[in-house]
Amino acid sequence: MSRRMRTYFYALLGALGGLIGWQASDLLGLSFASSLYLSEAVVGALVGLCIGLFIGITEGLMTRNAVQAAKSGLFSGLLGLAAGAIGLPLSEFLFQSVGAGMLGRALGWGVFGLLIGFAEGVVGKSQIWKGMLGGLLGGALGGVLLESVHNWLKDPLTGKAAGLVLLGASVGAFISLIVVLLSRAWLEVTSGKLKGTEFILDKFMRAGGPAIAIGSSPLKSEIVLPDPDIAPQHAMLTGDGNQFSVKDISLSGTYINNKKIELARLANGQKIRMGNTEMVYHEKR
Repeated sequence: MSRRMRTYFYALLGALGGLIGWQASDLLGLSFASSLYLSEAVVGALVGLCIGLFIGITEGLMTRNAVQAAKSGLFSGLLGLAAGAIGLPLSEFLFQSVGAGMLGRALGWGVFGLLIGFAEGVVGKSQIWKGMLGGLLGGALGGVLLESVHNWLKDPLTGKAAGLVLLGASVGAFISLIVVLLSRAWLEVTSGKLKGTEFILDKFMRAGGPAIAIGSSPLKSEIVLPDPDIAPQHAMLTGDGNQFSVKDISLSGTYINNKKIELARLANGQKIRMGNTEMVYHEKR
């Protein structure tokens, strides 16, 4: 999936999470008249769980990696639960007690988005601060949209549903958009079953950081290519702070610009072939 389509799917899955969160809270009738903030915390936790879960599984779904989808969905969902339990009461407090109005809503939901962006940064392949920045911006904008739509529509249930859909879409879209716009290095699959998919590599570029494995097994590799001619763990990428080196660890070989290599430094625009899959390495200076 291209980086442009990545943002579309993050927004779509985030919106779906918001819709399901609204439906679940509406069906359960969560309301605690004795404590407004307790009620807001429980509702926010449920909504956050759903939005975090759906945003979390997006990357795994796009790359057909069920293991990553399950792992990141679980982590993002749990952190989303905490984010909602904090963000919704915080926005209510700022709105009611401090008199911050729409700004209070934006700040409260901004904290919500920031924590979901943190989860995406931890389980994704971009730097954590980029996910957090995108989540903060998306949550703040989503909070404004939620409040605006809720006030604009006469039916409170319809307003809440539309608002939560916009909130989830905004958080998902901005997390992906900031990561894409600020990405420094990525692999674009140009042939094979994942043609058009792009894998962002920013998290692994720093010197002394973890290496990233490319292969066909979701249990042994971070970048998974569904190709029977690719070994479960086929090659390793290692960053030095400026660029990557690729090391072949397979029996069938890794090729750069059609030349078989054992260890080579990557340059922008080079073609990497493993099995029947070809990728292009991109980097921005």
